[in-house]
Amino acid sequence: MKCPFCGFEESKVIDSRPADDGERIRRRRECLGCAKRFTTHEVIETVPIVVVKRDKSREVFNRSKLMSGLLRACEKRPISMEQIEGMADSIEAQLQSGYDREVTSQHIGELVMDILKEVDKVAYIRFASVYKNFEDTDTFLEELSRLRKSQA
Repeated sequence: MKCPFCGFEESKVIDSRPADDGERIRRRRECLGCAKRFTTHEVIETVPIVVVKRDKSREVFNRSKLMSGLLRACEKRPISMEQIEGMADSIEAQLQSGYDREVTSQHIGELVMDILKEVDKVAYIRFASVYKNFEDTDTFLEELSRLRKSQA
């Protein structure tokens, strides 16, 4: 770490503590050249997740799109904003913890459906109807039948 006062390239860490809810680390350092102290903030670098869409185009994962889909599915349901954010956090954590830096939009959709199935069946059906692109009432009823069988 280069000293901001004299430019010397070596320093020692005097104190470290988490900052910004654990997202950063604040370090007090002392320059080994001039003995002056300074503070640095370190941020954990994450590799972005790339989403491969159905048309094979790629885009960087966008949490706001995930939140938007969850909000639409959970609209007018007894689900708090904290629960929706928790679902988004869980899905994003699963994606980050995976080894693949590229995930398909279908995989994300499956993760959303799995979590919605546990939280609220109506929200699950709403999301599934858009995600699976139900063409008619028969496919809608088939999905409802599968949902009922999985509950039994």
